[in-house]
Amino acid sequence: MYIKLRNKLAVVVILSLLIASLLPMGSVFAESSGIKNVILLIPDGMNVSAVTLARWYQDGEPLAMDELACGLVRTYNSNTPIADSAPAGSAMATGYKSESPFIATMPSTSGMPGTIPVYEEDMKKPAATVLEAAKLKGMATGIVSTSNVQHATPADFTSHYPDRNAYEILAEQQVYQNIDVVLGAGSQYLDAANRKDKEDLIQVIREMGYDYVTSKAQMKASNSSKIWGMFASSAMAYEFDRDAAVEPSLAEMTQKAIEVLSKNKKGFFLMVEGSKIDWAAHANDPIGVISDVLAYDAAVKVALDYAKENGDTIVISVSDHGTGGLSIGDASTSKGYDKIPLSEFISPLKKAVLTGEGLESKFNADRSNIVEVMDAYYGITDLTEEEIRAIKETKAGSMNYTVGPMISKRAHIGWTTTGHTGEEVVLYVYSPDGDRPTGVIENTDIANYIERKLKLNLAEANSKLFVAARNAFEAKGASVQWNNDDPENPVIIVMKDENVLKLPVYKNIAELNGEVVIMNGLTLFNGEKVFVPQEAVDLIK
Repeated sequence: MYIKLRNKLAVVVILSLLIASLLPMGSVFAESSGIKNVILLIPDGMNVSAVTLARWYQDGEPLAMDELACGLVRTYNSNTPIADSAPAGSAMATGYKSESPFIATMPSTSGMPGTIPVYEEDMKKPAATVLEAAKLKGMATGIVSTSNVQHATPADFTSHYPDRNAYEILAEQQVYQNIDVVLGAGSQYLDAANRKDKEDLIQVIREMGYDYVTSKAQMKASNSSKIWGMFASSAMAYEFDRDAAVEPSLAEMTQKAIEVLSKNKKGFFLMVEGSKIDWAAHANDPIGVISDVLAYDAAVKVALDYAKENGDTIVISVSDHGTGGLSIGDASTSKGYDKIPLSEFISPLKKAVLTGEGLESKFNADRSNIVEVMDAYYGITDLTEEEIRAIKETKAGSMNYTVGPMISKRAHIGWTTTGHTGEEVVLYVYSPDGDRPTGVIENTDIANYIERKLKLNLAEANSKLFVAARNAFEAKGASVQWNNDDPENPVIIVMKDENVLKLPVYKNIAELNGEVVIMNGLTLFNGEKVFVPQEAVDLIK
């Protein structure tokens, strides 16, 4: 059909309509697509070789995450090219590059190409996370991990401190963040008997209305809209070692978290970490890597199934960094590598039924049964005297560091380090509206994408949650004191006229003239300065 165009405006309009008709629907209507939920899954330390190995382990069958691959993510810190989990997770949570060992905290230095210099007033300042911004919007929030939930990655979304190892401080913040779902390990950091401040955070959790559960059966039976599950004192087992009657799998925890969070009509944000992929790679233990990559992929499938069924949920899978430098092929395959059959790599791995960690319990007290155990559980019948001696002398808790390299050698699996590596990692995204990041992006772009799709406001969250306390209160004519009567439970005391405001550090509690106020935010101390929510400042007139 011929249409006569009367003017240039008509040409522009019709050309625009024709171009729009050729674009993916998500590109045109992305911002009005009704996305309510984001599930961010992080396979800690997983590089692309680990994915390849896990796929070959299951005879080349595709993984759930395969169909979602869409780009690469740069993982470097603000000041160094190889990331630690703390700043790498912080970047994805807050949209800011940071440094080791900071948890959701602005860096004190930068210097990597492309990074923006940090202003002095922002150094070591808490940085709002997408989880906190979602909470401010009234959405449900949750974290799931197989490590202790106070570990770097889950802590990055739920707490703030310039030291990832301050588990007791991070734990206290998490409890008072009022997150809807917390599932994983780490009960030892909640127990008054273990804490320096002697606070019984487990009791606090119960008083806050959570269903506190400690077994798979209790988790599945819970009907609460707030659930806190602690399934181990420190860390959960690798999937290959897991007692399925006691501990839930990562997929089962993910399923439960979605079940609870989806009750909120305003939507939800959920972070799920496959924590021990990283731990296995640190130990150069390929069995642990395979075990937990496959367990992680099962959790991705749970999230993806939900997203496809409901049409309002984005699923993101992205590692924080690589670990170990795993390769399929080692120095022994430098020649003839293209003639080696798949079975020579995979068959030795399939003979192992436990990870190195799980294997440790099979040795007797004097480790006189090493030959028998390695035959029964690893299919290794050619141990050298040096290997037997190494197993016998391994310290408790480190067996994966000893046997991992042994089976790696037999399967031609190479490793370059027991530390982290600095390459890009694969980005996997499912978005029902077709709007997803592609190409090579920064890890900070993950936070920016979540912010945009959930219509959050991280800048506003920062201004609401983290006000420099002394400056703000003194500007109102108030005095500010640090009360250290109980050094393990410090309190900020603000006085003006007849008003006395008490702010316990790392809690969301304010006490004004004896009356308790629960705030939407925490009183934080970074070792140098105190930050409080604007809500606390507003209590002083």
